[in-house]
Amino acid sequence: MIRVEALTGAALEAALDDVARLRIAVFRDWPYLYDGDLGYERDYLAVYRDNPRAVVVGAFDGARLVGAATGLPMQDHADDFAAAFDGTGEDLGQIFYCAESVLLPAWRGHGIGHRFFDLREDHARKLGLRKSAFCGVIRPEDHPLRPADYAALDPFWRKRGYRPLAGVVAHFGWKDLDQSAETDKPLQFWIKTL
Repeated sequence: MIRVEALTGAALEAALDDVARLRIAVFRDWPYLYDGDLGYERDYLAVYRDNPRAVVVGAFDGARLVGAATGLPMQDHADDFAAAFDGTGEDLGQIFYCAESVLLPAWRGHGIGHRFFDLREDHARKLGLRKSAFCGVIRPEDHPLRPADYAALDPFWRKRGYRPLAGVVAHFGWKDLDQSAETDKPLQFWIKTL
C-alpha cells in the first residue's frame, strides 16, 4: 500500500536527501536526460526547506520514498520565471508553482501522479492562491535519444485541467547525459485555475 502525504516543516526537511536522489534517478530518463549530482540537488532543494509556504508531497512504500512532488508560490521563484511571464497579464502573486514530480517506474500507473497534483493544489488553495502552473522541457521530436515508445504526459496534464500558456517559455541549463557541458533547455509553462 502506497502512502501519499504532504510534508512540511521538519518532515519536509527530513525527506530532502531522498528527494534529491529521486530527482537524479528519474530525471536521467527522457525527456530530461539530466546528469545530476547530490551536492547540486541539496543546494537546489534548500529553497523548500527554507520556505514556510513550500510543500513536498511524498509517496512512500513502507518507509521508502518512491516518489515526490514539490511546490511553492510562483512569486518565490520570480527571479527564474518573471521574464517568461512578461506581457501575459498573469499575476505571479496568485500562482502556485508545481516544480517537479518524480516517481520511480515500478510505482507509475497507480494514480500517484494525480495525488501529487491534488495535494499540491490543496496546499495552494490553503495559501489563498488562485492558479497552479508547472513547466515541462521541450525536446525536438527527432532527438537521437528519444525512445521509440515515449508517451508524452500532455493528455494527463490536460485531464487535470492544465493548458499550455502560449509563448510562456523559461530557459534553464543542465548537463545532458550525452553532453560534456551544460546547455540551456526551453521549458513550456502550463496553467490552470484552481
